[in-house]
Amino acid sequence: MEELVEMAKKFREAASRGEALGLTDDEVRFYDALANNESAVRELTDETLKKIAHELTENLRKNLSVDWSERESVRASLRLMVKRILRKYKYPPDMQDAAVELVLQQAQAIGEDWS
Repeated sequence: MEELVEMAKKFREAASRGEALGLTDDEVRFYDALANNESAVRELTDETLKKIAHELTENLRKNLSVDWSERESVRASLRLMVKRILRKYKYPPDMQDAAVELVLQQAQAIGEDWS
């Protein structure tokens, strides 16, 4: 019973976290993927990470096709788009490739909901 109470608390905290950051659930996922890099958190402001997450969500939602995860050409263009956005906001290059892959994994996980 205590475990259920603890799980409920964690779910509530996660739900209110998006509200506190001013981000949607999808944007929070990308924000977390970007904030996974310590140097990004040190060098970029919280507001910049939020802007990146918002822009990624918007652009990925517009550009995902039904079979995007199957076609390498579509994945390559999405990867390039994500890299451009990260460079635009001066995301630290040391972990940029890992961030791109993590963002694409997040997009694949939530992309089914968007279709």
